[in-house]
Amino acid sequence: MPEAPKAIFDSTVLVSAFLTPKGVSDELLRHGRRRAFTLCLSDQILEETRRVLFEYEYLRKRYLYSDHDVEEFISMLRGAAHLVRTHSPFKAITRDPQDDMVIACALVARSAYLVTRDKDLLALTTYQGVRTLTPEGFMHILRETALFRLH
Repeated sequence: MPEAPKAIFDSTVLVSAFLTPKGVSDELLRHGRRRAFTLCLSDQILEETRRVLFEYEYLRKRYLYSDHDVEEFISMLRGAAHLVRTHSPFKAITRDPQDDMVIACALVARSAYLVTRDKDLLALTTYQGVRTLTPEGFMHILRETALFRLH
């Protein structure tokens, strides 16, 4: 059986999975936990996710979650993902340094996919063999491949 593809989720996807249970990002995360693909994350991506969930007051008011909920989510991600160490800052490819650290994670992990809702990252389409796509696009690919099995 071929090896499951590797995918990086950026903070836009992780935050969406946290805030919208039963949404496509959450569904992808559940399939990653079941090893339909190898989810790869870095400490920087986890910290960015934590920062957004802690500091964006409009999210906290709209979705009503606790600091404990965030910490449990981050802990679950650490246990579910292959953690990738990026060694040094990546030279700027995009306007946002947070985007560059996501690309660095994808390259170090030798990931096939970078899953995001970030328009700057999506504009790259493919970078050094890493295909950038939305959660919906990645779900479509998983459903079309023999590697994906719904449980």
